[in-house]
Amino acid sequence: MHRSEIPEIVVPCLPTGRNSTGYRKGIKNEELKNEKMEQQQWRKLSGQKIHISIEDEVRAAILREKEMGHQLKVCIGTDSQVKGKETEFATVIVFIRKGKGGFMYISNEISLQKMSIKQRMLTEVAKSIEVAYALCKIFTAYGVDMEVHADINTNPNFKSNDALKEAMGYIMGMGFAFKAKPQAFASSSCANKVVQ
Repeated sequence: MHRSEIPEIVVPCLPTGRNSTGYRKGIKNEELKNEKMEQQQWRKLSGQKIHISIEDEVRAAILREKEMGHQLKVCIGTDSQVKGKETEFATVIVFIRKGKGGFMYISNEISLQKMSIKQRMLTEVAKSIEVAYALCKIFTAYGVDMEVHADINTNPNFKSNDALKEAMGYIMGMGFAFKAKPQAFASSSCANKVVQ
């Protein structure tokens, strides 16, 4: 399907620019995805803000790292923490230099929506998939392996396990490699430290 053939649909509005119904008319899927990614504020672990699009930043990072001879793998994950009436989400893009450390990019969002644990886990997965989908063409073009990490426990004794099958189906249905706890370090360690 060509870009011009993407049907116009009514989609939920982003936090800025809502009309009285909370929806926008006439926005194409691709335009909405690009607008959302541009509105997200990304930063490095050091706190340095990224002033270009995350797509351009990721492309530049891959070129720089490959030029230095590093073999890369990327893990994308999200974690959240309820803080009073707010839920803070942190999404991370973790670059691993095989055998030589790594670096990451971070984006935080706040939600006032009250959610069950299962809803929160699936929202985390959705945020990770959104980023993975926006960047997957870049990773494919440069031969960089990517995984989506879900902060969901594989042990049925934990409440987060209720979302495991849906999350795994969602991630794998998008064609992405999936990792859950304890292998999901991008969400359960990196993103977790950001929201604590």
